[in-house]
Amino acid sequence: MLQQFLARLWSRLVAHVDVPLLLITLTIMAIGLTTVFSATYDDDNRLLAQTLNMAVGLIAMWAVAQLPPQKLMRFGVPLYVLGLLLLILVFFFGIKVNGARRWLSLGFTRVQPAELLKIAVPLMLACYFHKHEALLKFRHYVIACLLLLLPFALIAKQPDLGTAILVGAAGFYVIFFAGLSWWVIGGLLAVAAGATPFAWTMLHDYQRKRILTLIDPTTDPLGSGYHIIQSTIAIGSGGSFGKGWLAGTQTHLEFIPERHTDFILAVFSEERGLLGNGILLLLYLLLVGRGLMIAAKASTVFARVMAGSVSLSLFTYVFVNMGMVSGVLPVVGVPLPFMSYGGTALVTLSVGIGILMSIHSHRMLVRT
Repeated sequence: MLQQFLARLWSRLVAHVDVPLLLITLTIMAIGLTTVFSATYDDDNRLLAQTLNMAVGLIAMWAVAQLPPQKLMRFGVPLYVLGLLLLILVFFFGIKVNGARRWLSLGFTRVQPAELLKIAVPLMLACYFHKHEALLKFRHYVIACLLLLLPFALIAKQPDLGTAILVGAAGFYVIFFAGLSWWVIGGLLAVAAGATPFAWTMLHDYQRKRILTLIDPTTDPLGSGYHIIQSTIAIGSGGSFGKGWLAGTQTHLEFIPERHTDFILAVFSEERGLLGNGILLLLYLLLVGRGLMIAAKASTVFARVMAGSVSLSLFTYVFVNMGMVSGVLPVVGVPLPFMSYGGTALVTLSVGIGILMSIHSHRMLVRT
């Protein structure tokens, strides 16, 4: 009896879990945990906190994977409206940290409402296109763009350009997979290029400084250029095979800023070298590739565009973070998925993986 009970329990636990996605995610998490330990060697509490963050993320991933896409669709509008309301509340009651008002205090903890929009925006847009799939016209894409621009503008105003870019990218991928014409995309790119001078004037002083610093970090080596200079030194000093775990001098002498969060790749690169970076990049490519395979086999418009958005959003996370740490892109607040220390982003990313698992495991039960 006990064996039958345990067998049924195990079968229930793994029923909607995609093994390749889970194994790749767990591998990256394990690499991230060892890197966080090295980056915060003098603070054991951070390692414990990150372990708890990962546990919460895995539970959230499993819980979302149990929900069929039909039920996930019901959360689209409520989460989107809730996210917008929370963003508005941030302007009036938000906590200001380093000149940016991004957080809401709940007494026992604080939350960043913008993180919710990373899931709510693509979910809302996927529901919208699924509802109108039979009669999609140009006006539907216009409405979708307006639904995307509203949270994007609210988040950018905080200011939080990094999160705004991620939310905007997640929403754009849904619109793209819904069948947006390449001619329209080309037109939008042309408009964006023409609006660049105007957009430059809209940026905050520190944002313009980050872009100028990207061109030549040595103009302000102890100020805005410090992050890029130190991270590139750490990456280069790792060589082909790295200095070894816990042996990174740039890390342990505390030259690398934000070494356990946004710049954790610099720590990993110094310790693991080019070989380690290659393996890590391969893991991310496998994760994104698996997600796109799930999108290609999806049974409905909602499932296809949602899976595609989640997959390419993961790619955007990795591309932007690695780009800024290596000095190719301006420094923005974008964590490295499942590697960087932090709970909110980790749970959001885990929910995204859970959505992919749900779409994959329930695809035979969904009828178009």
